[in-house]
Amino acid sequence: MQDLNIRISGKAGRITFTRPKALNALSHDMALEIQAALDAWRDDPAVSLVVIDAEGDRAFCAGGDIAAVYRAGISGDHSVGRAFFRDEYLLNATIAEYPKPIVAFMQGFIMGGGVGIGGHAQQRIVGDSSQIAMPESGIGLIPDVGGTWLLAHAPGRIGEYLALTGGRMGAGDAIHAGFADVYLPEARWPELIRTLEQTGDFNRIKGETPPESPLATRDLSPFGQPDLKSITAALEEAGDESTLKAIRRNSPLSMAAGLRMVREARRDPSIRESLAREFRFTYRATEFADFLEGVRAQIIDKDRNPNWQADPSPENLDRMLAPLGEHEMKWETGK
Repeated sequence: MQDLNIRISGKAGRITFTRPKALNALSHDMALEIQAALDAWRDDPAVSLVVIDAEGDRAFCAGGDIAAVYRAGISGDHSVGRAFFRDEYLLNATIAEYPKPIVAFMQGFIMGGGVGIGGHAQQRIVGDSSQIAMPESGIGLIPDVGGTWLLAHAPGRIGEYLALTGGRMGAGDAIHAGFADVYLPEARWPELIRTLEQTGDFNRIKGETPPESPLATRDLSPFGQPDLKSITAALEEAGDESTLKAIRRNSPLSMAAGLRMVREARRDPSIRESLAREFRFTYRATEFADFLEGVRAQIIDKDRNPNWQADPSPENLDRMLAPLGEHEMKWETGK
């Protein structure tokens, strides 16, 4: 398809995002194409490893292409979003559990759905332009695509901080927080990709000393408070206006859900449990959360003035995260 270039080059399966004008946003069809390629290469002896990269210097993948989900949801059709999220999460699990090394070269913006593709690879390479974030609470969603799993395993309270604020991480922060593994200047990426194609040897990846991580020394103790209200109070007491500004612009329900889900994900034995919990929220998101209003304000009308209406109470949060019965995520054995 024109949005992806999928091929085998040397000993490497190659997946390249080819819609840079759209910041390589991930559509439903693209997710299915990537899944099909990974399934085909799983037992192919010609493929020793997989390389995922993207055209353009602005973005590896700046998120999911959710315009179709929005249009369907506004018309009362919630099946489009549910199908997209389900297939996307199946792909996220495939990448995280893939039996062959997957190497992701992530430049520019890596957000939301882009984290779901690159963030679960076995080797995640970032450079000086890399900006990684999970900003879903700003569109009335939650850190999904396995984002709660990654945030749960970040050091200290970084997971809570990023889930609530949608803060961006450069290369140093991304490596410190566990969203990336290797720093390498982007000018050196083509040479490394050629080496991987020629050798199929995952061990040929050698990085350089990453930039410092501001997050590593930042006081995030307020994010250890038990709930959003007490976190906000602690930030107010600390006079942290920049963080408060970020929190005040996001959906209260989304932040309450993200906070609970990151903390629950710390007890999950695998990414599958975290993805299944995320799906419970996103399955209901176009119907009962702030998602449609958030997309309208940030992406469709771009007035940046969402009117958040969803109930952030613990009781409603329980409803949003309740098991889905026959609609729960189902996993194919061996996939």
